[in-house]
Amino acid sequence: MGTEGVAVMTPARAGAAREELSWVNRLAGRFVVFEGPDGSGKTTQYRRFADLARARGLTVCEVREPGGTAISERIRDVLLDVNHDEMSVRCETLLYMASRAQLVAERIVPALRKNELVLADRFVSSTLAYQGAAGGMSETEIMHVAEVACGDVWPDLVVIFDVDEQTAAHRMGLLLDRMEAKGAAFHQRVRAGYKAQAEREPGRHLLIDARPGEDAVEREFLRELEGWVGERLG
Repeated sequence: MGTEGVAVMTPARAGAAREELSWVNRLAGRFVVFEGPDGSGKTTQYRRFADLARARGLTVCEVREPGGTAISERIRDVLLDVNHDEMSVRCETLLYMASRAQLVAERIVPALRKNELVLADRFVSSTLAYQGAAGGMSETEIMHVAEVACGDVWPDLVVIFDVDEQTAAHRMGLLLDRMEAKGAAFHQRVRAGYKAQAEREPGRHLLIDARPGEDAVEREFLRELEGWVGERLG
């Protein structure tokens, strides 16, 4: 799988998945991306939801960015290496897109063809927020490269877990990779970039307040997702 570790499904949550979340089955063959600033808790929610979907009987393809394939993981090592401070934002963008192109071809497209639910921990929205809103690359340039990397493969839904910089910094602690260590002003621009994406295309985004505890965030996310499924896939 594309992410490390698997969250434990408790009996209570497994029961909820069986009895209350029948709408989740309508996500078969869909592509859902989990996004948010570093420290937002998106990966925790991603893993929890993957467990719930599997408990409903769905086949789930989990991928993470950058990474998710042997080639993409090599690119990830270069991108997140703290010794690469000299890397330009244009180089960053192209490396992220190269990793993404391999992920789409090797993992995402085959899974969608098999009617699997594809869950991604980051996708193009991250590039728009980090290299675009925060790094200065134009959205037009990013989207041109994204079209080359992804073709017509685009998420059905992007879930953005929104968190303030102070809360995020507290959660991340001291062990930061190259992207996480860019400073408060940079991460403020990242957050603003994510919120702008959600405002531009509300039908394709859910914006979730990620400041409370994990269980409260999960409840809000599932409530909002159920509403989206009812409106879009009902």
